[in-house]
Amino acid sequence: MILIADCGSTKTDWCLLNGKEKEAQVFTQGMNALMLSEDEMANIIAKELMPHISAEDVTEVYYYGAGCISADICGSVERAIRRNMPEATTVEVNTDLLAAARAVCGKKPGIACIMGTGSNSCYYDGEKIVDNVSPLGYILGDEGSGAVLGKRLVGDVLKRQLPADLAKKFLDTYQLTPQLIIENVYRKPGANRFLASLSPFLLQNIEEPSIHRLVLNEFKAFFVRNVENYANYKEIPVNFIGSVAMHYRSVLEEAASALFINIGTVIKSPMEGLVKFHGK
Repeated sequence: MILIADCGSTKTDWCLLNGKEKEAQVFTQGMNALMLSEDEMANIIAKELMPHISAEDVTEVYYYGAGCISADICGSVERAIRRNMPEATTVEVNTDLLAAARAVCGKKPGIACIMGTGSNSCYYDGEKIVDNVSPLGYILGDEGSGAVLGKRLVGDVLKRQLPADLAKKFLDTYQLTPQLIIENVYRKPGANRFLASLSPFLLQNIEEPSIHRLVLNEFKAFFVRNVENYANYKEIPVNFIGSVAMHYRSVLEEAASALFINIGTVIKSPMEGLVKFHGK
């Protein structure tokens, strides 16, 4: 059987395939390979996954994970998996960006983008990623992401760029003050997650002209600073995975249309596409 893992920092989605049919689906805690040792990852797999599947049944493992950015890190993840599934003949460890590309493009060329708490993109030739504009994180990049949308929102609130009643509505909704915002962004860990947690306010008030303009401009920035760097970006579909892309799809399509870019597939998570890609 084939085991597929879509692993983020907060949760991991494991799907066991028998041919093309799902045999089991298990959710465990997330594992960022940059932050965990081989032993820690092996223990999480042993305690949270293995009670639900049989190691002897697993012949192939395809793992896509946060933090899998070097051969050394991927090797550590592979060893952690093999310690729990020694009978597996194939263990392949890749980035979450390749998961996105395979999920939305399959075996056809295309541009694959992630747009959730953070953002990323790549040019995929149908087999592998051949070009990637560095996302740079929410301070220097991550255009269009939940974290950057939240950053733009609080910046506009604090710099009086929104109508006064709308700014007050935002502060009341999240029970925030300017001082609390500054403290959460500059003095506490997880500023990107804090900022992303505020972005639903934009969706709830997307009909407000100032809010619609903020989101539209941020999506245009994503296309200009990322997608337009890829060859033939107007001739091939630009596909998206992530909650922000899903929830703001109409504004995303508006931004793309303004720049003569063609939106292809938009899905919330990659697992269904990965099942199709790996299913036999």
